Amino acid sequence: MGAQERNPTPPLKAAIPHAKASAGHPTAIEFAKQAEKLSHQHPRDSGDHVAVEARFVTKHDPVIVMSDGTRLPPVPLKEAQKLNILREEALGSAEPATISVKASRRNSQDNSGLIGEDVDEKIITLPVDLQNGRSSRKSEDGSLRRSLPPSHTNPLFPPLPLYGPPSILRNLQCLIFRFSSFFLSMAFLGVIVLGALFTSIPPFLQRLWQNITFRDPDRTRPFYEEELRRKELRSQAERRWKRRKSSSQRTPDDEEGSDSDNDGFVPTEGGPDPIVCDVGYYARRVGLDVDKFEVQTEDGFIIDLWHVYDPKDHTSVHELDRAHRGPEVFGPPRKERPTRTVTDQKPKFPVLLMHGLLQSSGAYCVNDEDSLAFYLCKSGYDVWLGNNRCGFKPKHVLLDYSDPRMWCWNIRQMGVFDLPALTSRVLYETGFEKLGLICHSQGTTQTFVALAKEQRPDLGEKLTVFCALAPAAYAGPLIGKMYFKFMRVITPAMFRLMFGLHAFIPIMMTMHSLLDPRIYGWMGYKVFSFLFNWTDSRWDRALKDRMFQFAPVYVSSESMRWWLGRECFAKHRCILATKEEWRAEEREDREHDDGHDDGHDEKKAHDSILLAADRDMEERNINDDQAKPPSLSHGRRPKGSTAWYNHQAPPFALWIAGNDALVDGGKLLRRFERGREPHVRLVHRKVIEEYEHLDVIWAMDAVDQVFKEVREVLWKTCDVRDICRIPRGCKNVPPLEKEDKRKEEEDEETDGGLQSSSSEELSA
Repeated sequence: MGAQERNPTPPLKAAIPHAKASAGHPTAIEFAKQAEKLSHQHPRDSGDHVAVEARFVTKHDPVIVMSDGTRLPPVPLKEAQKLNILREEALGSAEPATISVKASRRNSQDNSGLIGEDVDEKIITLPVDLQNGRSSRKSEDGSLRRSLPPSHTNPLFPPLPLYGPPSILRNLQCLIFRFSSFFLSMAFLGVIVLGALFTSIPPFLQRLWQNITFRDPDRTRPFYEEELRRKELRSQAERRWKRRKSSSQRTPDDEEGSDSDNDGFVPTEGGPDPIVCDVGYYARRVGLDVDKFEVQTEDGFIIDLWHVYDPKDHTSVHELDRAHRGPEVFGPPRKERPTRTVTDQKPKFPVLLMHGLLQSSGAYCVNDEDSLAFYLCKSGYDVWLGNNRCGFKPKHVLLDYSDPRMWCWNIRQMGVFDLPALTSRVLYETGFEKLGLICHSQGTTQTFVALAKEQRPDLGEKLTVFCALAPAAYAGPLIGKMYFKFMRVITPAMFRLMFGLHAFIPIMMTMHSLLDPRIYGWMGYKVFSFLFNWTDSRWDRALKDRMFQFAPVYVSSESMRWWLGRECFAKHRCILATKEEWRAEEREDREHDDGHDDGHDEKKAHDSILLAADRDMEERNINDDQAKPPSLSHGRRPKGSTAWYNHQAPPFALWIAGNDALVDGGKLLRRFERGREPHVRLVHRKVIEEYEHLDVIWAMDAVDQVFKEVREVLWKTCDVRDICRIPRGCKNVPPLEKEDKRKEEEDEETDGGLQSSSSEELSA
């Protein structure tokens, strides 16, 4: 977001009045046709929203800039390059150009199969200066684009379909898809619901029998006693709240009791939990509050950003200041850090949290004091909750719900556009140059994609650390389930016919608004537990209905097709490597391990004895290795030859659920441990064997198993510790540099001991 103003640049001046046709100008005619094909609406309907340029955010992600400065989502590379080339050829110089054409598209058909129609004659006046100062003259950059060979199709991110401006035929086709998908997707959802209910019968009967035989079915739960204790604490808090409301004035005992239970944070909401879909309400129940911001992405989507803050030392931001700004990201930072704290204490270090698939960041706010967002805020961090495009209420600067372009995106766009926009806005609002990033599940996926060297690696320079909870880079065994196989078997055309071109099974959102929260929470748990093999054994069961109030959210059918369709993730079972690539790496690992299969103690002794001999062998073989191509040395590829990330990658920290059937965190951890990412520094790793996919944020012992370590890792990697408030519990956490020095000293001592032992053994 940078330091841009409310209207960072003046709108482009392009007039498109009706005019008489002019002869000639073949390039201008071609440009007008291409511009119309990529515009928001037909020029005859609106002269303000005509495509004038394809702006390349990355070399694979061109967004379409309108004549008024607004933007449309990315289009296929071929279409974007054609628009820019025709534009430069039509203008031909640095002078403003007026193009008078008869822009017609008789029987033309774009990549989506949606047919256009004839339009009237137009005059298009193109200015020299584009938004952000881009010149429209022929330039070296334009010549380079003109000479570029056709881009190849990435097997992991195939091109999205192209939908042109609205027309009668396009709207009719969209209506047909919406009609068919309504019934077919509802039938699919019905089968899933029936399957979930059917599989719930045996556990229900077992529980009923235990109750009949006077046994407590919950006594075997891992945190049975703790659940009872927390239930009693909530009852006490409700009674105190009722006394406060019934009396005209708070008593000292009530205030003292409330403060002691909340570490000095006085709740401003309380009583029986009504179960609402409002993060601000649950923040106020624990003595905090929330400001809601809007953020505009570089392709025009407006997404929600929530700021969790302590009312005692922070002032709320005016509503106008919380509106979305321009689409540019990572502009010049503010000269001064915003002064919104009530006290004179040092500022808190900012952290951004991103949520998982079909969730919102409200998932970090449902466990009262033990919610990750509230825990970090009370520990002394400046907490921001990011949400992806569409969410609970789809918003775009130009598009509406019925337009298929509103839903033409997948995980790539979420990583390349949403995450940088949110990061930029947090940095703009806080005045810092970097922040800490915490992600769960799909949030880790979009971050892994965004940080890749082929995508948007510069994002890594804005992060002090990337904390990945249940990292989703490799598919788990659940991908082989029957219902997921069905979605992988059907063709892309059948997938769109069944699930539409718009939102994925939007009936779920309708049910969310109509059903009683407790019924919806119960059904939501049953369905998602059936789909993803989750259990609530480690959760606070009394809060379970809350947990599913922030899910599902609107996601695109294209996004779900990327996850489950036959072309992308479900096929390759990895987000940044094809099936053939990661299987070849596994074969290399097995061959290497087979050659080093000694027992641990024997291997250690063996390595000590042969240490000097190994060094001699390396010196003798170095000339032979240099004579061969790197890929052929020892018959194996260099470890970093298939790296996903470059030197711009931030430090990584992983918390892996060992009992996770949805994703395979072990494969990702082995990738780092085997040296395949030489530029990535793994500052923390932990495998919690008993944890399932959601336990990393919802388990009752997640504070001890995960949250405390996240708090320490954030502070350890913080690059501005001297100007920030020290988080609670982090006073004795050394900075990363001191930890590095300590480890180097320990390694030197270990190496010295090994060499001494090796020399003694060799002499013997």
